[in-house]
Amino acid sequence: MPKVKRSRKPSPDGWELIEPTLDELDQKMRELYEYCIKDGYADKNLIAKWKKQGYENLCCLRCIQTRDTNFGTNCICRVPKSKLEVGRIIECTHCGCRGCSG
Repeated sequence: MPKVKRSRKPSPDGWELIEPTLDELDQKMRELYEYCIKDGYADKNLIAKWKKQGYENLCCLRCIQTRDTNFGTNCICRVPKSKLEVGRIIECTHCGCRGCSG
């Protein structure tokens, strides 16, 4: 997980009271993240994709793998709703997603 960003601006009044709590919470979140990755509750590669622009709502990695499709393209759920026919309901055959591109 990214480290908490701190600006160069002077800290507001009372910051020194909550800073240790924020640091402790940040450490616990990192431990929880590592635990979830290690025990298989979260997919590290999927989380890495979520951090990239355009993939924030990606449902699964299989939907962006072009080798799994007939035409060598992304899954239908990756097509923006504005580019689809009006009223057309789509659903991914792999995971059941109904549109994760936004």
